[in-house]
Amino acid sequence: MSVSIATLQRTLKIIDSSKLFQGVVIAVIVISALLIGAKTHDLPTHLVDLIHILDVSITVFFAIEIVIRFLAAENKPAFFKKGWNIFDTIIVIGSLIPDGGSGVLLARLLRVFRVLRLVSMVPELRMLINALLKAIPQMGYIALLMFVIFYIYAAIGSIIFHDINEFLWGDVSVSLLTLFRVATFEDWTDVMYETMAVYPLSWIFYLTFIFLTAFIFLNMMVGTVLEVMSAEHELERASSHGESAEEGEPASRAQVDALQQQITQLQHMLEQQQKSNR
Repeated sequence: MSVSIATLQRTLKIIDSSKLFQGVVIAVIVISALLIGAKTHDLPTHLVDLIHILDVSITVFFAIEIVIRFLAAENKPAFFKKGWNIFDTIIVIGSLIPDGGSGVLLARLLRVFRVLRLVSMVPELRMLINALLKAIPQMGYIALLMFVIFYIYAAIGSIIFHDINEFLWGDVSVSLLTLFRVATFEDWTDVMYETMAVYPLSWIFYLTFIFLTAFIFLNMMVGTVLEVMSAEHELERASSHGESAEEGEPASRAQVDALQQQITQLQHMLEQQQKSNR
């Protein structure tokens, strides 16, 4: 009995790790995304029925796929310690909610999120998301500093430009929205020229704000993300070469094998020399 279970697990593991199976899963995810978009259009009744059948088939396929992945895992408890496995399981279980009744909105939303399973299936996309999540704490300090600069400029703008246009500079909260418009370059020159008609040197206010936010802080955020992505690439490369993540210059698995082979050859040569000396 245990032999048959072990054989089944090996078979499922082969299926789960095969490129063909992963390609089929990605194709089904893409089809699921297309069906979600098709549902937003006014379609004939026969096409609506066909889409419903396909949607049910995709839901069943995803349920079978997650079961295969779970049974193929050697350590079952460790399967749910990975965030992507938990995410896929929640999406699949949520998709099993009937598309009707009081849970119709929840069921539709969870079916929309099935498209995100494409991220969990493609290693490159997973690496990008992991890098973004790891960069968030560092980006948070930059965002906090940006908010301080936004708040200072909003307070100055509200004090100086309040009488020029109360709709744009009436108070600090409205001034923050106006500055966000300036930072995104959405017709910001109209705002600047309006204040320059009263205060000719007000262009200094806008240019210094844009220089700080759009150039310095934005580039700092981009640099932070790129730094984390570079670290993620290095970890992925090290993992693919069997390297450790410990301090120092780790040796790759190929280097270790080569050293072991050299040690074996030296031992063999010493044995031959000892025999000849006898």
